[in-house]
Amino acid sequence: MKIAAVTGAAGGMGLAICRQLCADGMHVVGLDLNADGLDEVAIELDSSFTAMCVDLTRPEAISQTFADIRTARGGLDALVNNAGTCFMSDFPNIPAEEFDNQMAINFSSAFHCCQHAVPMMLEREGVKKIVNISSNGAYNFDVFDPPHYRASKAAMDTLTKDLARRYALDKICVNSLAPAMTETPLFGVLTDDVLQKAIDAMPHGQAMQPEQIASWVGFLISPVGDVSSGNVIILNQGRDVR
Repeated sequence: MKIAAVTGAAGGMGLAICRQLCADGMHVVGLDLNADGLDEVAIELDSSFTAMCVDLTRPEAISQTFADIRTARGGLDALVNNAGTCFMSDFPNIPAEEFDNQMAINFSSAFHCCQHAVPMMLEREGVKKIVNISSNGAYNFDVFDPPHYRASKAAMDTLTKDLARRYALDKICVNSLAPAMTETPLFGVLTDDVLQKAIDAMPHGQAMQPEQIASWVGFLISPVGDVSSGNVIILNQGRDVR
């Protein structure tokens, strides 16, 4: 059985991704700081899921967690860097601590997870997969996203392209998914008027659902995704086509 690690597994998007990959026949190791949320996911997904509580802003904790994955599951075939948040202070009034936390949660966690996942993947047969959950906010400057959030996601996409080229001959495919408005608990960081304006800008008149994004993750990790690497796939109902 193939093994996948999913960060931010206890959140709305993370849960949908875990459900998708378990349904696809993988064993999913869910990483999150929310122990209670992980327990709920573990109850739902049962033997297809292993919960590992970890603070992804601490590189040493990430290192230990991936060592534990190797011990418990023997290796790793796929990694989904989904953990993320959006702090809403706007430029120039962004506290230094908030900037550091934004980068640590959204980008540094993905960077360090890749550092430990790639050596494990190099030991596996077949095509291995890394999927980074980016954001339309890295590219669409008409939307509300603050600059430190944009920067964290743009950095993730640069990492995607670098690793895709670096490990192409080793059969490690690396892609980013960049969704626009998707209904997750992150909606809670927005005021009602900003949220409604953003939803009204979507061509279908509604936000996307986590399950739709999770299906794209499943597609990229499946064998049909073997031919895709180094891509940032924008999911926004065609909103930004010019």
